[in-house]
Amino acid sequence: MNKIQVDVAIIGSGTTGMGAYRAARAHTNSIIVIEGGEYGTTCARVGCMPSKLLIAAADAAHHARHTEQFGVQVENVKVDGKAVMERVRRERDRFVGFVLESVEGFDDAHKLRGYAKFKDEHTLMVDDHTEISAQRIVIATGSRPYFPDIFYEAGDRLLINDSLFELEDLPESVAVFGPGVIGLELGQALSRLGVRVKVFGRSGAVAGLQDPEINQYAQDIFNKEFYLNTRVKLQNVRKKSDGVEIEYLDENDQFISEQFSYVLAATGRRANVDKLALENTKLTLDKKGVPVFDDATLQTSSPHIFIAGDANNEIPLLHEAADEGKTAGNNAGQFPLIQAGLRRAPLSVVFSEPQVAHIGLSPNNIKEKYPNSYAVGEVSFEGQGRSRVMAKNQGLLKVYAEQDTGLFLGAEMFGPAAEHIGHLLSWAIQQQQTVAQILDMPFYHPVIEEGVRTAFRDLDAKLNSQRGA
Repeated sequence: MNKIQVDVAIIGSGTTGMGAYRAARAHTNSIIVIEGGEYGTTCARVGCMPSKLLIAAADAAHHARHTEQFGVQVENVKVDGKAVMERVRRERDRFVGFVLESVEGFDDAHKLRGYAKFKDEHTLMVDDHTEISAQRIVIATGSRPYFPDIFYEAGDRLLINDSLFELEDLPESVAVFGPGVIGLELGQALSRLGVRVKVFGRSGAVAGLQDPEINQYAQDIFNKEFYLNTRVKLQNVRKKSDGVEIEYLDENDQFISEQFSYVLAATGRRANVDKLALENTKLTLDKKGVPVFDDATLQTSSPHIFIAGDANNEIPLLHEAADEGKTAGNNAGQFPLIQAGLRRAPLSVVFSEPQVAHIGLSPNNIKEKYPNSYAVGEVSFEGQGRSRVMAKNQGLLKVYAEQDTGLFLGAEMFGPAAEHIGHLLSWAIQQQQTVAQILDMPFYHPVIEEGVRTAFRDLDAKLNSQRGA
């Protein structure tokens, strides 16, 4: 049995672990990074990058089929499924290679292979070969797909985003469960590539949209392109010799049985903390078994233990994971000095078409925090000039501000260029701009961003009306 003593032990080498390592090493060279799985990040290997590669191929096929409105005829659009998937894997492996180069740049003495478990508050057992005594510990173990047990009945016909990209060819049909970010992006992409797709949900929401009008608008638009039903009750899943059969009750409680080549479970993710033997620590856990922590410092109830990134089950986004890794690593490295890390204005994007963006406080949070003291401005992109020129004139944007101060609070968008507009709006929130200050900013003509100005003009008018101006 090897025994090692270090100042800082980091469990996990993904985006968060790498950030924690770099930050902690600025304070100490007595450090170890423990990894039991493959090196590389969720984003590069099975998440944001391979999914965007699939989406890019899907968009190319879709737009080639819909050029008539511009007076352009494109005939015989053909999708080569094997070529599509080969490019997805080839480019995916290239992105993973860049990540591996970063990990390979770590000092070899600072890397240890194996799965870690807590023996006590300061001791980690790595498999059966190494015992680590650490003054401080950073949990950066990431997350994994989570799905109800009923989906196991699909056997090898069950796909998750980790396994979808390993298919050598596009399947004939897929039933997608979970119309959140992953399910919606992949479901639409597969549909545009010629796969027969149905997307199912049960909560009534799509892409995390909270505003009822935008949520319904988005569902109506998507349903014109592929089947989307956000209120079904799954009854049974059965593996067949040539696929999988699903039985469900639709929103009218009508029983339906259908067969697909595969089922894709995109029903959420689970923090990878359940195999760390946390019961051997004094950590306070929440109802999901995740350590309770301070979201500014990432410090848990045990002051020398920090948890960051997807492992803390808070904001499973790469840029947030990188920020949290830096904060946790810095605090672990300079302990007992503890400092709050950078928390950026909330921003998330769904790369569907039209896109979805969530910026700042959510509508539900605004209603809770500012009851009867906020106003809402909105714009439809159906008549917006540049959007109509490009035949991308679908969508809604709603922007929220605090009544007394005019402070911009948040926005929800379903529409064209939401990934870019989302950035502009999140910057405005982080700079704590008011509606008046935003309207003083330049808006070129003709651009989609002119729709943003329209929304804020509407918001400004409502603020003034409510003030009795």
